[in-house]
Amino acid sequence: MSSGSPAHDAHVSADGTQPSLTTREMRRVIVSSFMGSMIEFYDFVLYATAASIVFSHVFFAGLGAQFGLFASIATFTVGYIARPLGGILFGHFGDTRGRKVVLVLTLVLMGVASTLMGVLPTTAQIGILAPIALVVLRVVQGISVGGEWGGATLVALEHAPARSRGLAAAFSSAGGPVGAVLATLMLGLFSVLPDDQFLTWGWRVPFLFSIVLVGVGLVIRLKVSETPNFQRLAQHAEATRTRIPIVQVLRNHWRAVVLSLLAVLAFTSTQGLMTVWGVAEAVDHGADRTGVLNWKAIAAVLTVVIGILAAKVSDRIGRRTVVITGCVLGALLAFPIILLLGTGTVWGFAIAIVLGNGLVQGLVYGPVGAFVAEQFPTALRFSGASAAYQSASTIGAGFSPLIATGFVVATGAVWPVAMLWIAVLLAAAVAMFIAPEGKDVDIHATA
Repeated sequence: MSSGSPAHDAHVSADGTQPSLTTREMRRVIVSSFMGSMIEFYDFVLYATAASIVFSHVFFAGLGAQFGLFASIATFTVGYIARPLGGILFGHFGDTRGRKVVLVLTLVLMGVASTLMGVLPTTAQIGILAPIALVVLRVVQGISVGGEWGGATLVALEHAPARSRGLAAAFSSAGGPVGAVLATLMLGLFSVLPDDQFLTWGWRVPFLFSIVLVGVGLVIRLKVSETPNFQRLAQHAEATRTRIPIVQVLRNHWRAVVLSLLAVLAFTSTQGLMTVWGVAEAVDHGADRTGVLNWKAIAAVLTVVIGILAAKVSDRIGRRTVVITGCVLGALLAFPIILLLGTGTVWGFAIAIVLGNGLVQGLVYGPVGAFVAEQFPTALRFSGASAAYQSASTIGAGFSPLIATGFVVATGAVWPVAMLWIAVLLAAAVAMFIAPEGKDVDIHATA
């Protein structure tokens, strides 16, 4: 595939974008973005699941059951803390060296980190070096996934025709939930082994399998062309090599960062509260663990379906209308959903997770990727969008379960959790109302 000027390609529009989502190149772009995000989040969520049921026995066994689990979960949180760093780091290269090179680098980094986890000696074998190496590899995972979203979303968005930008970007985001489901199923498959075999070698196989996924992803990604937006930008070499994009973003586009961050919090806080805190709340009150996990997987699939439909609708009526609708609906359902989680029944959890994770999260997550990217000019889009999105991921998905747990411990009640969720959703709705309507923005502006 030629990487020359898009104007010379007979199969593209005058602005260099694809005429529809069904062209051969556009299909390749969408599959590449989807597959890459799926693989990245397969590895990222695989670690999260293993941190809950494996690592406390393998890398932190000497600390005792409770402290071992705490240390294991703490290493999971490190990955979220590293995500904004990855967004800034790869945002710089994405804005100065190209979107495609970042897509390849992030995929390779994630694959290497996850594969090394699969062969990492235990603490019993090499002592304290084992948990130290585990934390380092988790940081690499966080940095990698921090750069992945921006690259995958921008490649899809900047190749797509204006009338379908939201839908194209949503396909890249859809890879995340699919990867999470795949990771859960893979680890669950090997967890049926006897405990000694599972803790010795069974848990390692899903991590080693990531190298196969990365190989497939690279084959697809290497065939994708650079986006027409960056090709035009790269013709002005000084514009792409002499500046520090994140500095310009924070100096000249800080308002867009703040509004985008608040908008994304509607998605990430819902994700954290429903799929992490909500699962623990249901199981702690007596709901069957297997039933809860099964409904969690079903809700994740529903999130993808509703997210893609919401993004398609947003291409017609606007990102603002769809996301605000999701936020208002979530605010109205917050108390019933939170109360259902505490019923201690699988059906109570099922209704809660379908409404919260499937419907509310789907409505806000579907259009928000395109919306965030559309708030920044081409020359700063990767840095600005990644900084806002990954910071919101750290705050929302990384810390909302911890904050919710703290509220319950401090008050003995769940109503503060519902109030927290409502406050975040309403703040996101206000941010969406204030910000420019994404679908009407000219994304071909360079500065």
